[in-house]
Amino acid sequence: MTTIILIIVMLLLGLVLLTLEIVALPGGVAGVLGFLLLAGGIVWSYQAFGNTFGTIALLVSIVAAVAFLVVLLKTKTWKRFSLKEESDSKVNQVDKTAISKGARGTTIARLAPTGKAVIEGETVEVHAINHFIDPDRPIEVVAVEGYRIDVREITTDAENK
Repeated sequence: MTTIILIIVMLLLGLVLLTLEIVALPGGVAGVLGFLLLAGGIVWSYQAFGNTFGTIALLVSIVAAVAFLVVLLKTKTWKRFSLKEESDSKVNQVDKTAISKGARGTTIARLAPTGKAVIEGETVEVHAINHFIDPDRPIEVVAVEGYRIDVREITTDAENK
């Protein structure tokens, strides 16, 4: 009797782990453990009780896995775990002649190493080339390659050179 209970617990735990892998825990660990528990429970049922009980355990496991998945998708339970925000950001859409090497501006957010800055009256995403730059610091464009704008902080040493 305890063997049947242990097999049922293994199969149920395997189904729960596989379901968690699909819905909430990406990465593979829960899925692999769930698959191993299901496979172990099915193999154990074949060994302990013969082909008939083993086949029943296999079929019940398949039907239960499909039923779990269908119920989760139909009830939209998985939507509770999914990302709901949309990204509406765009690549810098600035006239290439508006910002060029040597243009100056001010950081809006910390550049770590990428962040926002205002250059020539345009708010753009920029990339600090040497180190992080704090907000509200003066910057200078050192290179513009496609949509990437590389900047450096203007320090009193750099202004005097």
